Amino acid sequence: MAQILDEAGFGTQNEDTLKDKYLTFSLAEEDYGIEIRYVIEIIGIQKITKVPNLPSFIKGVINLRGKVIPVMDVRARFGLPARDYDERTCIVVVDIDGSAMGLVVDHVNEVADINESQVEPPPVANRSQSGRYVSGIGKMQDSVKILLDIERLTRQD
Repeated sequence: MAQILDEAGFGTQNEDTLKDKYLTFSLAEEDYGIEIRYVIEIIGIQKITKVPNLPSFIKGVINLRGKVIPVMDVRARFGLPARDYDERTCIVVVDIDGSAMGLVVDHVNEVADINESQVEPPPVANRSQSGRYVSGIGKMQDSVKILLDIERLTRQD
């Protein structure tokens, strides 16, 4: 997984070289993307400690090299059916304004170049819970990636 980030130039180049790069991942047979500039690292699933009185989509916290990080199950955030975690399940650790958060996804795909000319606005009709977190639809050859607004996704509303 670290190799994916290295190929994207993550951590070795400035933010301009990260423009139009998205970490893509799958949830319930659909492909999503988040801007690579938010991604700190990708780790395998590990023990998540449950914390009482958190929203249902926050599964708990993990200890990552001495730092306690909240973990959100993106399936739960979108109201998708739960599934057992397996060897492909990953936690994508993101940084939002200096705060780290882990995002549980079914599996990570690749770092994709999606130029802003290939991004269309989200469908207006999509006012569902998960639709609020969509920033655009990225077109790639014969497929599309649902691009997420990571700041809205991680905000507790």
